[in-house]
Amino acid sequence: MEQSSNSIAEQTGHDKRRILRALTKVRTVLATDVSEVFTGTVEVDETYLGGAWRNKRKVIRDSGTKRGRGTSKQPVLGILCRNGQVWAEIVENVEAGTLLPLLTKQVQPGSIVCTDTWKAYTGVAAKGYVHRLVHHGEGIYSDGRGNHINGLEGFWGYLKRKLASKGGISRSRLPLYLAEYVWRYNHRSDPERVKMKRIIQLLEKS
Repeated sequence: MEQSSNSIAEQTGHDKRRILRALTKVRTVLATDVSEVFTGTVEVDETYLGGAWRNKRKVIRDSGTKRGRGTSKQPVLGILCRNGQVWAEIVENVEAGTLLPLLTKQVQPGSIVCTDTWKAYTGVAAKGYVHRLVHHGEGIYSDGRGNHINGLEGFWGYLKRKLASKGGISRSRLPLYLAEYVWRYNHRSDPERVKMKRIIQLLEKS
């Protein structure tokens, strides 16, 4: 799936639309292969996905845009467990009412939760977690005691590089591409034959 549908069509001689349907089917089953509930120490953060600045229409570039929280780009919540597994989901907004229910669904109470100081995370401790804050606004990215979200920041970088290589993805198809790269990241250490076997099993169950 790392190759474009055009490239696969050229190599196989199959119709591009047929290949797109097949790739969509694979991404759909990958979205069902989610991580189990996390425990231990986790990192929680959001990011924003959208077209590269150079690809925006001129009228948008000329008017300017917000970056980070408040942007018109698509927000995504991510949770990374220190065992190397990551979970991510597209969200409507980054308010507490949206983020905290997802956190409690994916992380076992009693776990250590590392976040930045965004106000939506104020209620994390009240949900039964040990809350560790990382003060990015003060230029602090790790306190030397293991409290940081650097692992999740690394995943965001990986995700954005992969999406950028696609040359632009519609917002409607973004969930499937997000699912693909979460799955790829979680199985990054598996041999190719193991990953292919897993995908075939998922397709057979679908």
